[in-house]
Amino acid sequence: MESVLGIIGEYNPFHNGHLYQLHKSIELVNAKRTVLILSGNYVQRGDCALIDKWKRTEMALKNGIDLVIELPVLYSISSAESFASGAIKILKSLKVVNHLSFGSECGSIETLSEFANVLSNEPPEFKALLQHELSKGISFPKARENALLLYLNDILKYSNILNCPNNTLGLEYLIALKNNNCKIKPMTIKRQFSEYNSLENNNGFASATAVRQMVCNNEYDKLYSSMPQSSYEILMEALRSGEYALGLQDFEREIIFLLRCMPIENIAKLPSVSEGLENAIKEAACNCNTLEELINRIKSKRFTRTRIQRILLYALLGYTKDDMNFVQENIPYIRVLGFTEAGKSLLSTITKSNKKLRIITSVKHFTYRCKNKKVLNLLQKDIRSTDIYTLAYRKNSQSNLDYTKRLIRM
Repeated sequence: MESVLGIIGEYNPFHNGHLYQLHKSIELVNAKRTVLILSGNYVQRGDCALIDKWKRTEMALKNGIDLVIELPVLYSISSAESFASGAIKILKSLKVVNHLSFGSECGSIETLSEFANVLSNEPPEFKALLQHELSKGISFPKARENALLLYLNDILKYSNILNCPNNTLGLEYLIALKNNNCKIKPMTIKRQFSEYNSLENNNGFASATAVRQMVCNNEYDKLYSSMPQSSYEILMEALRSGEYALGLQDFEREIIFLLRCMPIENIAKLPSVSEGLENAIKEAACNCNTLEELINRIKSKRFTRTRIQRILLYALLGYTKDDMNFVQENIPYIRVLGFTEAGKSLLSTITKSNKKLRIITSVKHFTYRCKNKKVLNLLQKDIRSTDIYTLAYRKNSQSNLDYTKRLIRM
């Protein structure tokens, strides 16, 4: 069986660090084909992607990816656990991927696996430690980190591992592999040259955060040196055409308006809203004029900024806890965004060997054929989310792009 590499990413946008991780991974496993599970127009920290999913698909295909599959938006803007679970379910369902590579700050699959073994089994002693930490009123991620350090009883060895976002997400991939009894073999590439939120450009390597900051500051010389040329050209064309979103602040008025109009019992139905948080959200929305002020009024030790941003996105896109329950209990459909010739061949293999897979290469045709109303509802939410996303465009804002955009073919 030939080596097929799976990658899960946002590529927001695709930069030199992504290129390094991708090519290093291909080399280490001698991959003949590569599959990317790509976040759509919204990303896991509760924000908009800088450019749309088709432009980022093109970036990926021009730099070593063969087949791009969209991670449905209800997963892509969810917690790290749900994000990872959705992506792993898709990779497993393809039945062709045998390696998974992800970046991490620690670069040690063994260390992350030790954590994953505890979290996937949750021994009684660990559960007790977790409840004790949660009783202190801190956020769940911080409580879990503290409980793990106490349970493993080696703070010197494990300290700061879970303070790093790529380590945390990689850990969730490992847990999802275990929980889904998935035989895909994981590996990790140590993050090089720039930290996750660093704003520095280190010899052509910059974080995606830094790249987006360069766009905001019109620092195009730095931008050019931080990205493969093909990615730079795609990004610059998007900026020239006005087809981009700088962030959640582009929807500031819409979000505040929706929360002011929304009954408090409906706010309580938004995913991740618990413990009376709906009251704080309603009060803030009725007394704030900016998104930044709104977030600062709501966030606390227990409710992090990222969690609040995701809740605001749920309100904007019209998602509920019932929607989230559905996606957690089901295998996502396979929404193909683009492929190379090698990827087209791989997709043909996937289609022939998995007759029951819901594979979407044309949204229009799929909506005619599919009889499952819940699946169609999930797809309609993806379509609606794109229609909302394009409202941020400076020019050329259109709806129904999920129907009119063709597959990206290389």
